[in-house]
Amino acid sequence: MATNLDIDDRLIDAVKKVGGHKSKKDAVTAALNEYLQRRKKLEILDLFGTIEYTTGYNYKKQRRVA
Repeated sequence: MATNLDIDDRLIDAVKKVGGHKSKKDAVTAALNEYLQRRKKLEILDLFGTIEYTTGYNYKKQRRVA
């Protein structure tokens, strides 16, 4: 899908330099991937403290003895 974006060239050049990207497309794609990963991690953090578990559970008992 072709898209035209008006992005500050100085910003793109800085991203290309820091990330070692050869093209504007590579720089934008990497930035979008990092943004998406960060947002997904934040969603996981929202779950912290919402999961109930049994305090007496002993996971080692569930292991098979070889």
